[in-house]
Amino acid sequence: MNSKCNLSQKKCIPCKGGVPPLKGAALAELYQQLDKGWKIVDEHHLEKEYLFKNFLDALAFTNKLGELAEKEGHHPDILLCYGKVKIELWTHKINGLSESDFILAAKCDKIQ
Repeated sequence: MNSKCNLSQKKCIPCKGGVPPLKGAALAELYQQLDKGWKIVDEHHLEKEYLFKNFLDALAFTNKLGELAEKEGHHPDILLCYGKVKIELWTHKINGLSESDFILAAKCDKIQ
């Protein structure tokens, strides 16, 4: 089983705060496990855009993403446009990235 499968099969763990956000090599290691298209922005958040043929397809993906986020207890920022959905992920309690952000990112790619 490859590392991408491992991330997508993990469960997001709620952050209680008080832990530092991931930086440097720890970020790079998790980033290598994501499908292409994800970007790490300023070592603070992940973002990715998904493209669709029309608004209804983008909306259907957004609804599936919302169900996934609720199930995982980890909620991304979502921008829905005609034919495009942009996702931003970070752990708000630590104002940066945690492993849960990478887990949810890997799961997002599974629902497309």
